Amino acid sequence: MKSITISEALDQKCPNIVLSVIECDVTIIAPTPPLLLNEITTISEKIVQNIETPNINKIPTIAASRKAYKALGKDPSRYRLSAEALTRRVVKGKGLYSINNVVDLINLTSIESGFSIGGYNVAAIKGDITFDIGGTEQYDAIGRGTLNIQFLPVFKDDKSTFGSPTSDSTRTMVTNETNRFLMIIISFDGEKELNSTKDLAIRLIKTYANGQNFELQTIKINTNNI
Repeated sequence: MKSITISEALDQKCPNIVLSVIECDVTIIAPTPPLLLNEITTISEKIVQNIETPNINKIPTIAASRKAYKALGKDPSRYRLSAEALTRRVVKGKGLYSINNVVDLINLTSIESGFSIGGYNVAAIKGDITFDIGGTEQYDAIGRGTLNIQFLPVFKDDKSTFGSPTSDSTRTMVTNETNRFLMIIISFDGEKELNSTKDLAIRLIKTYANGQNFELQTIKINTNNI
């Protein structure tokens, strides 16, 4: 399983970070299975009925993430967290984009929980991973073009920065050729709701992506497998 650590610099700014990590084999299916689309529709309808746009940033998991961005010196309204952006789409009646079964189940888990979630092709990640504070480098972000990652919390491997709670890079994104999948659920407020979100993700992966050979970790500062 990929080794993941949280940098001391990031921990000092955001001391309540916990990462719930799932690595497993998957089968990519495009288009997304109808039953998964039905689950997405059900959760989306619940969100539309219960959440108004001005209250999205008050969802506890999203509020904690926005607070972390401010602590790092990044404007969470300009560099919107992926969970918040997805929820806004749903509340506005735009729905979620359908990409493939794995990407869609990531997005379902995110709107259900409010956690921003990274999803990666393990084969594209080079060496160990560090969750750190972004510098002056940039990367080609999925659906956003070049992303200024300075002061964002970011994932780095031996090659370069490749992910953040705002948007992941095209270099490590899940594609129809992905066989080994890495999912990182990012909490900025400790372990609250992480276990239930992990359980949801595992169910969805097993049900809709033929998930097998699971390896799980909970990452805190200066820890490995918990």
